[in-house]
Amino acid sequence: MIKNAANMLICGEDLGMVPDCVPQVLDELSLLSLKIQRMPKESDREFGITETYPYLSVCSTSSHDISTIRAWWEEDPARTTRYFNKILNLPGKAPAKCSTEISELIIKKHLESPSMWAIFPIQDLLNCSAKLCYKGDPRDEQINHPEIGNFYWRYRLHIKLNDLIRKHEFIKKMKELNSCRS
Repeated sequence: MIKNAANMLICGEDLGMVPDCVPQVLDELSLLSLKIQRMPKESDREFGITETYPYLSVCSTSSHDISTIRAWWEEDPARTTRYFNKILNLPGKAPAKCSTEISELIIKKHLESPSMWAIFPIQDLLNCSAKLCYKGDPRDEQINHPEIGNFYWRYRLHIKLNDLIRKHEFIKKMKELNSCRS
């Protein structure tokens, strides 16, 4: 019914515990699935492999209900190091903080995926700029905290959008990152 009501693409939020029938239904109806690399649907994987995402998907680094890249990076140093080594193919122990360069690498991997769409929370994009990233506790950047209760949407962007559009260096960097999207 939803598909017939409008001429729009539909993405199913198929994260977490979903019934076994969901992937088949999404496929039969040609609905996009949602891919979050640190929440793979394959039970034998710790991280999703962006290079193998299907075209009929939306990939993202985070969602409104989970931590941003920067906060996630600090949650579990052992897991972060496995990601650093296995997914980013970088040697040694992962740095304690997610640098702008690491954020760019992660976003670039998502942009290079075969997914039809790559969508990013602005917090993850702003972390690509040392000047614009939030200087406070990265846990404050999560939009919603579903464990607290309904409608706990307290996040507020630390920069005004009118000011952000004048940050030409940042906009140029975002355009360059996006140019790897084919």
